[in-house]
Amino acid sequence: MQAFGRIKQIVTAGADAIMVYFDGANLEQANEACHQMLAAIDMRQKKAQMSQCKKECELETINSWHWLRESVPSYDSLLIIFDMTLIDSHGVYRALKDLSAESTSTQSALTKPTVDGKTIEIPVWYGAPDTSDLSVISKKTSLSIEEIITLHTSVSYKVYAVGFSPGFAYMGDIPEALKCARLSTPRKRVPKGAVAIADRQTAVYPSESPGGWNLLGVTAFDMLLHSREHSESRLKVGDVVKFVSITEQKYKAELQAEL
Repeated sequence: MQAFGRIKQIVTAGADAIMVYFDGANLEQANEACHQMLAAIDMRQKKAQMSQCKKECELETINSWHWLRESVPSYDSLLIIFDMTLIDSHGVYRALKDLSAESTSTQSALTKPTVDGKTIEIPVWYGAPDTSDLSVISKKTSLSIEEIITLHTSVSYKVYAVGFSPGFAYMGDIPEALKCARLSTPRKRVPKGAVAIADRQTAVYPSESPGGWNLLGVTAFDMLLHSREHSESRLKVGDVVKFVSITEQKYKAELQAEL
């Protein structure tokens, strides 16, 4: 399947899925292209639903988009999961190509992404015991511990994807000077609330789990919203996060408040 528009590559991801990769001068632009396509798909689905109500379309046609089961965005890619009884991967490819051409000619959803995110502040106790690789990061980056904390709190981070485990939000980009490779040997246990960095990314571990990222500290901020029925990620794709340094005493007070 040949690339087109802002799509640089399309590969099969199983019998009922394809992965679409987007081009851009940087991660921000590639992510923007991803969400532009996602917005166009959402608009097409809404039109298909309206057509269905008016009995103006057949469910089995490519243009109806009733074959689409799920669209999962990530940094620079979009996973398209489809119903194999209604369409195959080549049919999905044609539908995406038609959608791109249609949106470009009419200057519709692909002109600008429609990801409306909220801004969230996350307080962090940097250097907390059991959640600190600050000395290791200092050696890797040649930065002092104070500089590491200052850099990490100096910028706002966009949530590009949520995955790995429920509530685990991938955020970026951290300052270039703070770029840090993952640990050569992942830990078997990373505490809940650990704030970490890897490469140009930062994240908060929503629960205790294995992990190979470099730890900066800990937060009492719960990454999951809980209800009687289920738990869901507190951060969504498109949200903006600002980390703020707090004292041990403030952390313990916030942790008690969460309980």
